[in-house]
Formats: sequence, structure tokens, C-alpha cells
Amino acid sequence: MTEESTVPQQGGEGRPKGLLQQMEELMAALNADLSALDADLQSAGRGPEESEG
Repeated sequence: MTEESTVPQQGGEGRPKGLLQQMEELMAALNADLSALDADLQSAGRGPEESEG
């Protein structure tokens, strides 16, 4: 997934633009959290391909 996703802006009259802005901010925050978690896991030496089984 890319950091900048293309979101079709349709139905601008029916819905307030603030909702789209809130969704984009939430997605950006989630992406930052996941990036930080990924960095923590990789620094701990536990990549997605490695597992203690």
C-alpha cells in the first residue's frame, strides 16, 4: 500500500468535506502507528517471515 492513496471525490454536495479530511487524518495516524510498530519489530529481530514456533 502506498502512503498517498487516491480517493475518488464524489458526492461532494451530499456529504461535508470535513468527513473526508477526518478519514485522511485517521489513515495518516494509523499509517504512522503501523510504521512505528514495524520498526520496533524489525529492531527486535522479529520480521514477518521469522517466527518462534
